[in-house]
Amino acid sequence: MTVSIYVPRDAAAVALGADRVVAAIESEASARGLDVAIVRNGSRGMHWLEPLVEVVVGHERIAYGPVKPSDVASLFDAGLLSGADHPLCHGAAKDIPFLKQQTRLTFARCGITDPLSLDDYRRYRGLTGLEKAIAMAPEAIVTEVTDSGLRGRGGAGFPTGIKWKTVLEATGSRKYIVCNADEGDSGTFADRMIMEGDPFVLIEGMAIAGLATGATKGFIYTRSEYPHAIATMSEAIEIARREGILGPSVLGSGRAFDMEVRVGAGAYVCGEETALLNSLEGKRGIVRAKPPLPAHKGLFDCPTVINNVISLASVPVILDRGAAFYRDFGMGRSRGTIPIQIAGNVKHGGLYETAFGLSLGEIVDHIGGGTASGRPVKAVQVGGPLGAYFPRALFDTPFDYESFAAKDGLIGHAGIVVFDDTVDMLQQARFAMEFCAIESCGKCTPCRIGSTRGVEVADRIAQGIEPEKNRELLGDLCNTMKFGSLCALGGFTPYPVLSAMAHFPEDFSPAPRVEAAE
Repeated sequence: MTVSIYVPRDAAAVALGADRVVAAIESEASARGLDVAIVRNGSRGMHWLEPLVEVVVGHERIAYGPVKPSDVASLFDAGLLSGADHPLCHGAAKDIPFLKQQTRLTFARCGITDPLSLDDYRRYRGLTGLEKAIAMAPEAIVTEVTDSGLRGRGGAGFPTGIKWKTVLEATGSRKYIVCNADEGDSGTFADRMIMEGDPFVLIEGMAIAGLATGATKGFIYTRSEYPHAIATMSEAIEIARREGILGPSVLGSGRAFDMEVRVGAGAYVCGEETALLNSLEGKRGIVRAKPPLPAHKGLFDCPTVINNVISLASVPVILDRGAAFYRDFGMGRSRGTIPIQIAGNVKHGGLYETAFGLSLGEIVDHIGGGTASGRPVKAVQVGGPLGAYFPRALFDTPFDYESFAAKDGLIGHAGIVVFDDTVDMLQQARFAMEFCAIESCGKCTPCRIGSTRGVEVADRIAQGIEPEKNRELLGDLCNTMKFGSLCALGGFTPYPVLSAMAHFPEDFSPAPRVEAAE
């Protein structure tokens, strides 16, 4: 009897040795005359357990991890193929607490299916949303997405349905769906996990968006640093095209939609939608002034929907299960689920999908397990390199858009980076300014010049040169950048700087410099 063994092909697992583990399993099984079938699935998002090896025993998948090639022989000796106990065994994968406590809607298949098996995708309710959308008028699809309360998961939190309605009602020679997969924020990896672990859900979501707005062409814009995601998405698109999911007649509907992957060079500013459009058009990736909005004049001056990967990948379940089902999760104006990415100095780093509303403390202390170093948590940065730093005093903040905004923070792409008590927050503030100075497209003065001056001012504070005067100057610089920058790169850089100054003032008061005697 052939035994199925699942080993992730996800980039995080591969970086930790998954390919070598597969080679060891194949070699060991061959030497023992055992019949195994290895399936390269996506990651379940428990990165501290990668590479995670799962063996199908009856109706369960028994998990072992983290597995090194040197562990494979002992796993076989212990009875790996029958799900036997071993120091690396965690029992049934679905019962691991980190997984069991999640609400997986967008990531329902990630880590479970073969990413490039359309049969697997259909077996887990794949294409059901698209099939329902085909039977609906475009206006009805837009209404369903609007009523679900889905908001952009890329950072701004703009209502997805409103954006789609604007493009539907706009006139143009052609309309486009652009997926912003330029995942450049530190501590974020949800987009990559979807593209590598469940690419058909993104294809389905983009096809639904095309049907809803009258767009016939889609582009996934991602970065060259994601070779595994690029290869998987490209192959999945070819399969979808071959099976009639994409092309001149989507699932035989007579309505056209096709798509392709485009790769950028990895400029952070190309995560901003208008800089992304310029890059897609073959131009330098610099920010455009708005108006006109991309929904009216976007790619090639045509009406364009620009959504993040997770926004589009959340659409199929909404069409499948209905707006009310999706809206039932979450709190306030933050509806549905959010894939929280936990990274940094943390014991249990990984992806955790849950309804909006958990407190930041629950996420860091209970789900993340506190710091990997065992030292106290000092700060948590939420929302990427331009997100605010939250101290433990704010750990009761609910994880939703409005609650974070009320505390001068932002959820962004829902990346969380944890720091212990050895971190120097003045240096973190300096890093934010330096990051902006390096990544600025250079179009506007507040971002281009303000960030460079910010680095210099932070250095003067660190050297003890007129610290009070320079702290005030740093605050003034932040206000200029926040209200004067053309896009969110310069506009959001003040968030980490001002939050570090407000919550960790002791790190901005170094000993004054003593001048040498003449």
